[in-house]
Amino acid sequence: MRYSRVHIEALGYELAPVVVTSAELEKRLEPLYKALRFTPGQLQVLTGIRERRWWEPGYPLSRGAIAAGKKALAATGISVDDIGVLVYTGVCREQFEPATACRVAAGLGIGGDTMIYDLSNACLGVLNGIIDVANRIELGQIRAGLVVSCESARDINDIMIADMLEKRSMDHFASSLATLTGGSGAVAVLLTDGSLGSATGRRLLGGMAQAAPEHHGLCLWGIAPDGRGGYAQSMRTDAVNVMNNGVELGRRTWEAFLPEIGWSTEDVDRVICHQVGSAHQSTILRTLGIPVDKDFTTFEFLGNMGTVSLPLTAALAEERDILSPGNRVAFLGIGSGLNCLMLGLEW
Repeated sequence: MRYSRVHIEALGYELAPVVVTSAELEKRLEPLYKALRFTPGQLQVLTGIRERRWWEPGYPLSRGAIAAGKKALAATGISVDDIGVLVYTGVCREQFEPATACRVAAGLGIGGDTMIYDLSNACLGVLNGIIDVANRIELGQIRAGLVVSCESARDINDIMIADMLEKRSMDHFASSLATLTGGSGAVAVLLTDGSLGSATGRRLLGGMAQAAPEHHGLCLWGIAPDGRGGYAQSMRTDAVNVMNNGVELGRRTWEAFLPEIGWSTEDVDRVICHQVGSAHQSTILRTLGIPVDKDFTTFEFLGNMGTVSLPLTAALAEERDILSPGNRVAFLGIGSGLNCLMLGLEW
């Protein structure tokens, strides 16, 4: 994939207000820890995550996406009338129908001659949305498009903590551990053809996608029978095999991505990865031959926010002058399924 006229005009985000430490989660799991003879502090040691954020109970996903979208639009002065497509790309959605994107669009005042829909692909959703909008811009169908997402980890964490306390099993704890890394947040990515706003940088050069769908059963989150005649949310992750097979898929994608963009590993100034945890970060960087000082992370204090993690991390990196004009920046995304998508940008 190569692009010649696509810019990321602005990144807007909204941080969830409730800070939840790993120590607080372990306090709730104290009966399980005692039963399994765990020492407190294991959660942070295993994941590198000391805290994450949650929305207040009952917080609408659309509200977070609307707030992030307003910030992205306000940063540029681009009118909602110029938006040709709005895509909501979160794992979390408000209902089966209509598309959560419709409520977001109504909140932003976007309508009329606009495509409005949801797109879902695990933690890759926002990057897939960027490609979808970029394709429309490159074809000349639209001048600007908005990709939004809002993720919430509170409910699934509450459900799985109760489940862990009931089962008190080592195997169940291991398959539920990834749930405890979940954070909450919202993000918006505004893309244009360069004819609107400043268009002074953040040029999307291209990308590469690779898939290994034979591993689709390694990470599952959805509705399942609860064993009592009803249904409930559940989540389970084979974390070891997700990491091992995900890193191998990342290696293959990186080897195809570099020649597609016309870069070598040394040409890359900065990378922004999906925020899983410390073990995944160190393994993928080592495998790809990327020095750790070229990476920027937020998982330590924001956890894994699914689709929101990578673009929100990029927004924070720009605010802190980690990403500078002229930098060659690689977005390295991976999602359950397994799917990998890497994008190259000139900041």
